[in-house]
Amino acid sequence: MEPDDLVDGVAEEPLAHAVEGEEDGDIEEEAEDEEEEEEEEEYRLEFDVEMDPLGLAQEGVDGGVELYRQFERLEYEALAERKRKALLDQPRGEPVKKPRQDEYLGATMEEINEMMNFGSRRKSRARKKRGRRKGSRKKLSPEVTRKIGDATLHYASGDYDKAIPLLEEVVRIAPNLPDAYYILGLIYDAMGNRKKALNFHMIAAHLSPKDPALWRKLIAWSIEEKNTGQVRYCLSKAITSDPKDVGLRFDRALLYCDLGEYQKAAESYDQIVALYPGNIVARKMAAKMYRECSQLEKAISILEDYVKTYSSEADIGTFTLLVDFLMENNSHILALHQIEYAAKSVCRSDEELPLHLKAKAVICHAYLGNIEFVENFLMDVESVGTENCADMITEIGDSLRELQYFDAALKFYLKLEHTAGEDNGNLHLKIAQCYASKMERGHAISFFYKALSRLENNIDARLTLCSLLLEEGKEDEAIGVLSPPKDLEQISNLDSLAKSWWLNGKIRLQLGKIYHAKDMLKEFVDAIFSCIKDTLTIEILNQKVKSKKKLTKSVLVERAKLLDEEQTANVFQGFKPIATTSDLVKASRAKKSLQKKAVIREEKKAAALAAGMDWQSDDSEDETPRKSPQEPPLPEFLKNEEHYQLIIDLCRALASLRQYSDALEVILLTLRLTNSTISDKQKEELRALGAQIAYNTTDPKYGYGFARNIVRQHPHSMAAWNCYYKVVSRTSSQYCHCSRV
Repeated sequence: MEPDDLVDGVAEEPLAHAVEGEEDGDIEEEAEDEEEEEEEEEYRLEFDVEMDPLGLAQEGVDGGVELYRQFERLEYEALAERKRKALLDQPRGEPVKKPRQDEYLGATMEEINEMMNFGSRRKSRARKKRGRRKGSRKKLSPEVTRKIGDATLHYASGDYDKAIPLLEEVVRIAPNLPDAYYILGLIYDAMGNRKKALNFHMIAAHLSPKDPALWRKLIAWSIEEKNTGQVRYCLSKAITSDPKDVGLRFDRALLYCDLGEYQKAAESYDQIVALYPGNIVARKMAAKMYRECSQLEKAISILEDYVKTYSSEADIGTFTLLVDFLMENNSHILALHQIEYAAKSVCRSDEELPLHLKAKAVICHAYLGNIEFVENFLMDVESVGTENCADMITEIGDSLRELQYFDAALKFYLKLEHTAGEDNGNLHLKIAQCYASKMERGHAISFFYKALSRLENNIDARLTLCSLLLEEGKEDEAIGVLSPPKDLEQISNLDSLAKSWWLNGKIRLQLGKIYHAKDMLKEFVDAIFSCIKDTLTIEILNQKVKSKKKLTKSVLVERAKLLDEEQTANVFQGFKPIATTSDLVKASRAKKSLQKKAVIREEKKAAALAAGMDWQSDDSEDETPRKSPQEPPLPEFLKNEEHYQLIIDLCRALASLRQYSDALEVILLTLRLTNSTISDKQKEELRALGAQIAYNTTDPKYGYGFARNIVRQHPHSMAAWNCYYKVVSRTSSQYCHCSRV
């Protein structure tokens, strides 16, 4: 519908094709029975006297609800009303048709559009005839025709101020005529008001829903605005208007893919496959999307159906993707069958199977226990050069290592040692792990050192190397692997220093264990005291963090909007938004919570005013973000009962070094843990150690509590009472506690 067409006489054909919900003559219609056809009528937008189309076009321009969302609500309500009417009109005694899952009120708009086939008719069960029903068109009044023609001429000459009032008058006279809205959209677009132009075109598109060109225009504009919700909506409408346009279906599937909605993307590509079974691009994308949704069997069936039905058109890429999916599904025998089929159907008699498919065949045979095929592939690799197939060699080596064929895996890895380049660190690490699994510690240690020269921040590799060195009796060398570099003072970047590997909790814990085994108490304390203390402190703080989050007022208000029926400024007043049952339950709870908060707030306000105090709302406290649990330096440390013995050893070492306050602090922090796995025996050991330290220290800050606990545990022990009195006697202010004990 271009402006030139409108200037050339403003024919009645384009003007009347959507008035009062009627269809053009080229559309299939006229069922055997007029009443049956009326029931088959699909909903079409029609403005009544209570609606303001011009006000509707302003929606979203001034910050209101976007127009396409308004149409979603209207369509949703129309569908619900149609279902209610169908249930009421159903004769008694007939079984009620069970609704499908996608027919419940919680369905998405895409599903609703598919059910409604909005903008076109359902296919009647009766045979239909081509052409228009007699008398189905309503002629436009001469006044409307004249005003449309004058407005079109004004638009063509650039006199927009004269065209707009004429078109607005047409909207008031004939609100269901799409042409007036379309020309208004053209005018506002020419004036630079893209938002208003889009709204008028949106109304025109809904009044003439079988115009795919108009929907494509709306799609392009929505993409420019980066409004993905509107793009999705318009794409669905465009597909409904032109179901055979495969490009639109590809666009919608790609949009779902970009949004991370892989299930919808897979279903969209699958719809293309249903329409065009030979489209391999759609099949590959459908298979990949189903794989993203963990529907591997579905992905495999799509590709298997193609290679069976279109074997002459299937290429190596299709077979490769199918084999990958079969291997991922642990269907290695079927994968080998597909590789053999590819060799027969794709490769000519004088061609060999591509090397990457040979590599996948080797992996499949390895999983089936046929390890002898590995040697044959190594000969093929030597003929083409390792630098040309490094990825394939690595893939085979990784699979063999996973299957614990370490000797075979080493043959592949060692082929790449001089060609890996920047990835040498990862390669050396894999070689070291193979040697370690074979209990060849000498070779393993050598390659771990090579790997750490490139991957110095790899904590697991460093700890594994340390364990191997300890097994070899090289404690000092193991300490060197876990100790910070000697040139530490030359590091100027504080951020990188704070994240350095030698500050990692696991490194310091292992280093502390080595020092403790060598009876190097000072080094033992220096290595692990701070990280254990920080871990205990953070774990105690995390105990206070509630797992259940308190919803803020803004979140409650947003949820409660679903139940808000007071939409005075909305042209579709009274229509509820689309929501699932769970969303409606949440909205109801949110509304009750807000009402409860309002009552409490009013009570506080009344009490404050009655007391003569100024009233200040505490809503700001409601928006304070809740603290989230922190991660300690040693995660999962306290879940291992053996680590509590390490804490006791640390406290003894601190006491031996006369760091009494530090020892007592660690003991107190450990005893404050409420969800720990520490045994009662270990708790008593810590309390006794605390009392002993309290007896020896001159600082009464921590001692009294431990001494009192010892007396309560052993009320008839003279040694316990002597300890208690010695601690208490240090401060005269605490003598009053003696009688309480």
